[in-house]
Amino acid sequence: MTFDFSLITICGPTATGKSGLALDLAQRLGSAIISADSRQIYKYFNIGTAKPTTAERELVPHYLIDICEPTETLTLAEYQEQAQDLISKTDVASPSLLVGGTGLYIKAVVKGLKIPRVGPNEKLRSQLADLGQKQ
Repeated sequence: MTFDFSLITICGPTATGKSGLALDLAQRLGSAIISADSRQIYKYFNIGTAKPTTAERELVPHYLIDICEPTETLTLAEYQEQAQDLISKTDVASPSLLVGGTGLYIKAVVKGLKIPRVGPNEKLRSQLADLGQKQ
């Protein structure tokens, strides 16, 4: 079976069966799963993130899971670049599955959003942190 597309997207809210569906579909198609979850990118964030188990990860390739230390930041632009790079390497015989509930990640990849690369605004962050402490 061949496809004229390189990506299937499975998205939705937490606990709706996305991961189970993706795993089943990936096994049937010989596809890889690319996580579109803003918490699954972090190592050690295993509770409350519904990361696939080690056994599930051994069944099909999974990407963009456990790629950052908790102290690191992954910007939307960086996520988009990594996901699009993985998709571009997809064999048309088995499209990648983009799976998760972080809508902005999915939109950035699927729609090809133009995301400016700007550094964090430390002054604004400090002001907002102060405001949060006061209120």
